[in-house]
Amino acid sequence: MDSLKNLIYAKQTKRKRVSSYDRTGGNDDRYYIAPGETVVIADIKGAGIINHIWMTHQNGDFVEEKNSLRKIQLKMYWDGEENPSVLAPLGDFFGMGHGLCKNYVSAPLQMSPQDGKALNSWWQMPFGNGAKIEITNECDQRLILYFYIDYEELESLPENTLRFHAAWHRELPTQGHDEATFRDHNAWCFEGNNTTGEENYVVLEAKGKGHYCGCNINIHNLNTSNLWDWPGEGDDMIYIDGEKWPPNIHGTGTEDYVNMAWCPTQEYSAPYHGLILGGDDNWKGKITYYRYHILDAITFEKEIKVTIEHGHNNNRSDDWSSTAYWY
Repeated sequence: MDSLKNLIYAKQTKRKRVSSYDRTGGNDDRYYIAPGETVVIADIKGAGIINHIWMTHQNGDFVEEKNSLRKIQLKMYWDGEENPSVLAPLGDFFGMGHGLCKNYVSAPLQMSPQDGKALNSWWQMPFGNGAKIEITNECDQRLILYFYIDYEELESLPENTLRFHAAWHRELPTQGHDEATFRDHNAWCFEGNNTTGEENYVVLEAKGKGHYCGCNINIHNLNTSNLWDWPGEGDDMIYIDGEKWPPNIHGTGTEDYVNMAWCPTQEYSAPYHGLILGGDDNWKGKITYYRYHILDAITFEKEIKVTIEHGHNNNRSDDWSSTAYWY
């Protein structure tokens, strides 16, 4: 990735862009996508690297449809592949779940400015023989979409260049354990022994050689208790190349995996970790974290399975969703 330090060196690439500009020369610089319609917004030939994507949208007559960011599907294909390497709802791909927009800044993804109406990605997306990006509108109203897709055109890619992937997953609800079977709420939150990881929420399961670059995690607390209701007591467990429990990468809690501590609610965004949405009183409502392994990517030779407990011992039944990123 470029930095201020290496801007002094000459680059042997050509900078190009695909955008929604008005081809007639007018000012109608947007695409209109009907409900149920899929539109190819970029079909790039040859080799290159997409290094920036900007998007913003509205519905119908500029009245945004509820949960529209969950109803707009983003797909990306590299080198003529039949199945997309990127498949996620638009908002989730850009780092924020629940069908919401929220101001935040990370190194690879950002929503800005006020009200988070603009979506930006800085993930590097190489392709050796073509790139195609599609948008599917699953909203009830017409979609109005503005976008830039900035890329560098190359003669060819280095032989060992990996391809970018992103995948969304959701469990509604996670299959927890009945609170009534525990002697009290404290036991439901803290007791039980998970020695297999088999019931963990799965963030990513992938085959082949590559490296995992992190995820965003969204939790909607579905518990109705007025007792202590922290939903994030689950450990992260990352299984590499067929490991059995306990894996070599075994964590101590949800907030610990996202580099925070002590059941946080204060919203905070840093380059590689953050809490975009802190939830309501007693951690009710909706929460969004992110953890991006940019400086500490997790490598695998044959396969990887990234998991996390939904509550200690997978005791809780909540609405979990996530988007994982890897090469």
